[in-house]
Amino acid sequence: MGEELHDHDRGLSFDLPTLQRRKMIRLLAGVGLVPLVGCSSDDSDSSASSSDPSTSSSSSAASSGSTECETIPGETAGPYPGDGSNGVNVLKESGVVRKDITSSFGSASGKAEGVPLTVTLTVVDAASGCGTPKEGAAVYLWHCDRDGNYSLYSEGVTEENYLRGVQETDAKGQVTFTSIFPACYTGRWPHIHFEVYGSLEDATNATSITATSQLAFAKDVCDTVYATDGYDRSVQNMSQLSLETDNIFSDGYDQQLATTKGSVEKGYTATLTVPV
Repeated sequence: MGEELHDHDRGLSFDLPTLQRRKMIRLLAGVGLVPLVGCSSDDSDSSASSSDPSTSSSSSAASSGSTECETIPGETAGPYPGDGSNGVNVLKESGVVRKDITSSFGSASGKAEGVPLTVTLTVVDAASGCGTPKEGAAVYLWHCDRDGNYSLYSEGVTEENYLRGVQETDAKGQVTFTSIFPACYTGRWPHIHFEVYGSLEDATNATSITATSQLAFAKDVCDTVYATDGYDRSVQNMSQLSLETDNIFSDGYDQQLATTKGSVEKGYTATLTVPV
C-alpha cells in the first residue's frame, strides 16, 4: 500500500479548491484587502538539520521575525478522515477520546508498529496575538501507519481504528498523543492530519470544525527514521519529494513544520503551535 498512490491529498486536481483559497487570501493580503494574522511567515525554508542524525531537532521558527499571529493554514482532510464526512465516523465511537493512539479500540485489537512518536499540539487564540491558550477546545488527530495505510479505509486495516484519537485541550491549550512515526507514501510528504473543534462535545458529535490542517516533518528527522527496519518503502518515496514540491506544503509550511527532537532508540517528540 505504501507504493500505491492514495486518492487523498493527491495532485492539484484534488486539492485545487483548498490551495486556491489559501493563495487568494495571501494575494488580497498583499494589497491590503484582507488582514492576515500570523505567528510566522510562509516565505522561507525553516527545516533545520542536525550534525548528529540520531538526535535530530528541527524547528518552525519564523523567517522574518514577524510578531503577528496568523491562523494555521487550512488544508484538506483527505478522503480518509473517519469523521463522518466520507463514510465511517470514528468520532462517535466510545473509546476515541484517548492519549495513546497506537492501538485500536473497541472490538478491534490491532497495533501500529514503528518508531515511537509523541505529538503535542498547543491550540491558541489567533485574535489575541497567539498569547491566549484555547482551554477546553478539542483536537482530533490521525495519520497513516509505517506502511502508508490508513485505518478504517486501507486494504487490510479496514477493521482497525488505530492512529486516530481525540483529546480536550488543557489550561495551556495543549493535547498530547502517543503514536508512531508515519510513513512517507507515494506522492505526499510525511504528515499528520488534525481537526480542531470548539469543545470535546463538538468533536465527539463531529460538528462545528474550527480548523483543519496538517503537520509536516523535517527531512533530516524523516531520513533518520526511515533508515530503520519497517520503513523501507518510505526511503524511495522520500527521494522523489520535497516540501517545496509537495502539493500541500509547496505554498508555505513554516507554520506547519513541527519542532522535532529525539532519537530512534528513545523515540521522538513533535510539537506545534496551532493558532485558530
